[in-house]
Formats: sequence, C-alpha cells, structure tokens
Amino acid sequence: MSRKLFVTTALPYANAPFHIGHIMEYIQADIWVRFQRMQQDDGAPREVHFVCADDAHGAPIMIAAEKAGKTPQEFVREIAEGRKKPLGGFHINFDNWDSTDSPENHELSREIYKNLKANGLIDARTIEQFFDPVKEMFLPDRYIKGECPKCGAKDQNGDSCEVCGSVYAPTDLKNPYSVLSGTSPVLKTSEHFFFRLSDPQCVAFLREWALGAVNGHPRLQPEVANKAKEWLEGKDGAESGLSDWDISRDAPYFGIEIPDAPGKYFYVWLDAPVGYLASLKNYFRKTGGDFDAFMADPQTEQYHFIGKDIIYFHTLFWPAMLHFSGKKTPDNVFVHGFITVSGEKMSKSRGTGISPLRYLDIGMDPEWLRYYIAAKLNAHVEDVDFTAEDFIARVNADLIGKYVNIASRAAGFIFKKFGGRIDPGIPESSDSLLGHLRAGADEIASLYEAREYGRVLRQIMQYADMVNAYTDEHKPWVLAKDPMYEALLHEVCSKLLEAFRILTIYLKPVLPALAEKVEAFLNLPSMQWADVYTPMKSGHLINAYTHLMQRVDERLMDALLEPDAPVPGAGESNDAAQAIEHIAPEITIEDFEKVDLRVAKIVECSLVDGANRLLRLSLDVGEGRLRNVFAGIRSAYQPEDLVGKMTVMVANLAPRKMKFGISEGMVLAASDPDDSGIYILQPWPGATPGMKIR
Repeated sequence: MSRKLFVTTALPYANAPFHIGHIMEYIQADIWVRFQRMQQDDGAPREVHFVCADDAHGAPIMIAAEKAGKTPQEFVREIAEGRKKPLGGFHINFDNWDSTDSPENHELSREIYKNLKANGLIDARTIEQFFDPVKEMFLPDRYIKGECPKCGAKDQNGDSCEVCGSVYAPTDLKNPYSVLSGTSPVLKTSEHFFFRLSDPQCVAFLREWALGAVNGHPRLQPEVANKAKEWLEGKDGAESGLSDWDISRDAPYFGIEIPDAPGKYFYVWLDAPVGYLASLKNYFRKTGGDFDAFMADPQTEQYHFIGKDIIYFHTLFWPAMLHFSGKKTPDNVFVHGFITVSGEKMSKSRGTGISPLRYLDIGMDPEWLRYYIAAKLNAHVEDVDFTAEDFIARVNADLIGKYVNIASRAAGFIFKKFGGRIDPGIPESSDSLLGHLRAGADEIASLYEAREYGRVLRQIMQYADMVNAYTDEHKPWVLAKDPMYEALLHEVCSKLLEAFRILTIYLKPVLPALAEKVEAFLNLPSMQWADVYTPMKSGHLINAYTHLMQRVDERLMDALLEPDAPVPGAGESNDAAQAIEHIAPEITIEDFEKVDLRVAKIVECSLVDGANRLLRLSLDVGEGRLRNVFAGIRSAYQPEDLVGKMTVMVANLAPRKMKFGISEGMVLAASDPDDSGIYILQPWPGATPGMKIR
C-alpha cells in the first residue's frame, strides 16, 4: 500500500521577511519531501502533501500594522507577497501557502475549542494580567520582559526563557517592564479561558504520546523526549510539571473571536498550529480533495518540522489539544537546532545574520546553500554553523571538484567521438563500479528517511571519489589519442556518465534544479529513485554538455557577509554556460594607471591553519622588506612548489584585515569559473623584484 504523507514546517510570524533560520528549516523539510516523492510503494507513487502558512494573528501584528498605517489584513498580505521570491529562489516546493486568518482556520479553531469545552477541558477564570497604563492595553506576553523566575536571566520574554527553556506566566517574571512604553506594568483583573493541560487525562495521554514508540522506535528524538519528560514529571516529587494554558486574550486584538465570548480572542498559540490543518484543508478545497477523509484515514502520516525553541507547544500543548478535540495527532515532530554564523547567534545589530534575499539578489546559486545546509544536518537537535571558508570549500571541492567533474571529463568524448551515443555494451557485474554504486541505493534511502543528510552526502561523495579514481586509472584523455583504444574509450566514458546519472538520482532531493539540468543533458525524463537500477539503454543519445554549476567566488561571499562589499559582475548574467567570464566594463588608461602591478619574489610560503583555501606568502617587492599576502590558491599549489618563484602582484592595494592577519596586496592568478585549475602569473626569466608592469 502506498504511503500517504502530510508534512509541514513551523509557521513563520507574518511581521518580517524570512531569515536564514526559516530557509534552513524549509530546505530540511523540502529535501525530505522531495525524497518521498521520488519513491514508489507497490508500483504506486507516494501521496505527499507539503503545506505551510503565515502565522498572521496577535497583538504584534496589530501594532505593526497600525504603525504602518495599514489594516492587519493588508499588512499580512504584503508580507505574504514577499514570501514568493525566497521560496521559489531556494526551490522550496510547498503545495500550498496560506494564512491563519483564513476562513478554514477560523472554522477549525472554533470547532477544536468547542470540542475541548464539551470534554470539560476549558475553564473560565478571573486572572490578574499586566496592563500598560501608558498604552492603555493589556500586554501580550512578547511585550513584557523581565528576569526569568527560574534562572534569573535578564531580558527574557513573558512566556518562556531562552536561556534555561522554562515556560511560565508573565506575572511570574521578576522586575517586569513593558516593551512598548518601558514603564512598569500594573496588574488588572480579567476573565480568561484556560485549556486544562494539567488534567490527569492530558498528562496520561502525553506521557504515552511523547515518551512512547512508533513501529518499535521512540516517537521523539532523544533530546526532545528528555525535555518533554522533564516537563511532564515536574520537580520536587510533583506528579506533573504541566500548567494549564491561558488560551484567550482581551480586545483590542487581531485574531479569531472566541464563540459566545464577545471581546475575547484566541491566543495566537491556539490557532497558529491549527493553521497546519487549515492550510491542508484550503489546498484540498482548491484541488477537489477530501480533507475529512484524508485526515480520518488511519494510513495518513502527519509530520512537522520545527525549531528547538517551540518544542513545548508542539510536543505537549498541540498533541493534547488535537487528541481531546477528536483530531488525529502527529506521527512525529522533527526538531532541529539553530543556525549560527561563524559560531555566533544571528544578530542584525552585530551584523552576524545572513539575508536570504541578499543571497539571491547578488547572484549566489541557491543550490550551493541547499547542499551546504544538508551537509550539516542530521537527525539530532544540533545547531548548524555557517562559515564562509567551509561553505566555499565544501561547494567547490564536493560539487564541482568531485561530482560535476565526472560529467565534464567524459561527456565531450562521447559527444565528439561517438556522436553522443552511449556504448551499446557496458559490462557490469555486482562487483563493478556501477554495481557498487547501485548497491548503495537502499542505504542512502534509509538515511534520507531518517533525515541523516550529512551522512547521505558523505556517502555520495565517497562514491564520487571512487568514480574519479576510476577516471584517473583509465585516463580517457590518453585513450583518446590512440585510435586502437577507441572501444575502451567509449566504454570508460559511457560508464562514467552512467555513474554520474546514479549519483544525480541520489543528489536530486538536495539539488533539484541541477538534477533537472542533468536530465536535459542526458536526454532523460524526470528520474525517480527506482531508476537507479535501470541503466541508460544501448546507443542512448545524450545532448552536448554545457557547464552545470559555477564555483563559489570568494568575492560573492564577501558581498553576502559584508553589505558594503562590491558585488562581482553586478548587472551581468550569472549563467554558468558562458564560455568565458564576461569582460569587465571598459576603462580608460587613467583608470589602469591607478593599479600598480609589480614583479614579486615568493621568499616564503606556508599553509594557513583553519583556512582550507589560503596560502600565506612572504613577498619581496624590492622595498627592502617582505610583504605578507594571503592568496586563495591552496587547491592548486603546495607551499614548497612556490618558494623562490617570481610572480606579479597588485602593490598598491589597501591592506585588508583578515582573521589570520593583514594581507598587504594581491597575487595575480588566472582561472576558469568552472575549472579546477588556478594559475599564478609568472614573468619571463630576467625580471627582478620591484619591476613595474606597464
């Protein structure tokens, strides 16, 4: 029987564009969904529905809209319109993107509330709540800050502590203050509605759900289950550490009005997760699907990808709310860590964030980021650290140097010498190169299923190493020089392209756009997972090879991380199919004379610890001193190969402070954007240090 999957990511709050953390989560989920869509069960494709929505309600939206002179609906609509570019740009293929202000969400939220109330799990209580006397309104949790009542951390939010993870009521904060006015809030009474999460039946259900197993395996990741257990069991011998949930807010508030309670609205955390179901219902309404039948089907599997900061809501409050309102509970909640930049938590003020829109606007390949993030992700709740040098090294070494390199080394011979036709009789056995690659399909599939993407990509790159070793062993460029080896050349290059096809299938969930280019190049329909076992047919005709992916230009990385840095090739096409890089805009002789090029002797050369691309050069430019210069040529040269050689450098380039030291110039080198070769410039014999290039 074919699997039926319902997959979501956490709903982003509709008050700002996506940050890199959103994109990381969406990439993680999108890879899993694309893998599932490549599978078949008993010959039938899997039914997969992948949806999300904007979390559109709450006082923050209301306040932001008021400041912008818009209605909340207009404000949210503009935010939603801006979602299209990053989602499409990073090839994140949601079936539906909706809003929690949709009719479906209003309907489902009220239905769930009524069912919970009918089951005796909703209480009305008079509470004391913080009120801002300056703004004349009750304060939402996020507009109250103070010291955590558990660990004492300062400037913590009104409902949870980012330091120790504790969840509490805003009135538990020490030394609270209003974020809106900075004043100390006062307490006023108001009637609120509570979901009885501490009820023994809720606690019993959650112990079974959160700490139990599915198909013999723990439902939740160990780190998540341990946290849920800590909340469930409480401390100091208490039966449970769960508190009842305040699910209502007073007007003025932008949200869903509670039935039979004028002026009272659902707290955003009640209707936001209902938005998962509402978005799917909205999608089925558009496509003619039966939402109720799909969700009632015991074969339907429901999965949510979320960040570690919202574990409490998704592993306790949300499942209990669903279960006791008669709805299906999630089969699993997949939790990931945060993304940091060079070891630092993202911060706009410190400039340690990465803008997804800037990434796309400066022309960086979205699949570089998809690959890099996937290479860092696993099934545990671990933070992902983004560093520029690691990013460049992984993309250039793995994707270009190992994977794309296979096709570029074989395709030309097939197309030019054999009319683009694959060898009609490629020998293959279980212990051959191709047999070995095919045998890995089940292992790689199981790793994708388990979200162990880092292990997936390491395995694929090990296979790529094997293929490249086969290439180096048989040297097709040498075989091509001797007509007597023509048949062997045809066999070798055909085997290389078949290996490349298999690796592309394995990489397709991570690199969908690149896989589409490969399918066009190999003249194949959209490849599915089972196609691993079906070789290209004898005499299959491929198309002419064109460049599939560019290397990462270090200057692009500078432009991404340093907003004031120039963008290389700004205004030009970033199409990798160009034979050469675009010629730069025309300059005058006066412009050229501003650049002082000098002959330099490489006196010393060494590796740079912690920098995979750099060599440290000590250069004699005839000044009576040595200059320290860092050059990104480590992939092409060993330090001992350069000592004593002459080269050319830009002598009047302003010194640049790097974390490894000061670089006092730039060595000139030539390279093709899609070739692994880097060639430093060398003057003819007779040139001496300090000579000017004119």
